[in-house]
Amino acid sequence: MQQVENYVKDRLSNESSGHDYWHVARVVNNAKKLLQKEKADELKVLLAAWLHDIGDYKIHGGVDKTEELVLPLLRSLGIEEGFSREVLKIISEIGYKGGYNIPPHSIETQIVQDADRLDAMGAVGIARAFATGAARGSEIFNPKDKPQEYADFEAYKNSRASTIVHFYEKLLKLKDLMNTPTAKKMAETRHNFMLKFLEEFYEEVN
Repeated sequence: MQQVENYVKDRLSNESSGHDYWHVARVVNNAKKLLQKEKADELKVLLAAWLHDIGDYKIHGGVDKTEELVLPLLRSLGIEEGFSREVLKIISEIGYKGGYNIPPHSIETQIVQDADRLDAMGAVGIARAFATGAARGSEIFNPKDKPQEYADFEAYKNSRASTIVHFYEKLLKLKDLMNTPTAKKMAETRHNFMLKFLEEFYEEVN
């Protein structure tokens, strides 16, 4: 596991889009908290949590490179092919993808998905939202910009809506999309903090 962590740190330490090493480390910590309450394969959960963003399209010019980067690493660690493929399956299912993602097939996927989504909420979620928005060339706020429903994942991926609109298109929906009871409780506090932030934001921009 230390080799996996080092691999992630080497590749994501200078990432500035909100999908850096520290984001991944927080997701791993969230997953560990959930594992204290949920029965699941700990190794699958932690490997998927550590590696879930290493090949993400958002940091590879719109192209997903997960299999290309994850499989050789797991093979080098002597992990059996079927187990490695299961880790890849978990990673493929956890993303939000505009709401067009595949429903989680296992408790392991549910835990990693919850852990990742918790880091998109609350104070840290707000900070990450603006970092991601800047990386993709989105405005902070445009009063003419309105939330919308996208026809498919590609339309969602190519959107350049303002970061404030992103709260309505994704972040404020996450509370009701949590899978595990523990994550649902954690999400309540973070959701309420985002609502307070938006209230203050609108007050300041009048």
